[in-house]
Amino acid sequence: MFQFTDLVRGGETVRDIKQKFPETDPVFERFGLKPSCHDCSIEMAARKVDASFEDLLVEVNAAIYKNRGVTARAS
Repeated sequence: MFQFTDLVRGGETVRDIKQKFPETDPVFERFGLKPSCHDCSIEMAARKVDASFEDLLVEVNAAIYKNRGVTARAS
């Protein structure tokens, strides 16, 4: 079961996210994150590649949702 605690937040490192959720690796590749960014927080890594932190975070969490078969429902 997917839980709120499974959501990725801005302070987590890219390395920790990729280890916990391997399905996020293609997202980081699409955004152009280099291995030198793996020890950075996801927020800092987004800044380093001049990407929107919010967009990166949404895409990472969407990859996790998709892998776990969770779909978002509108209220």
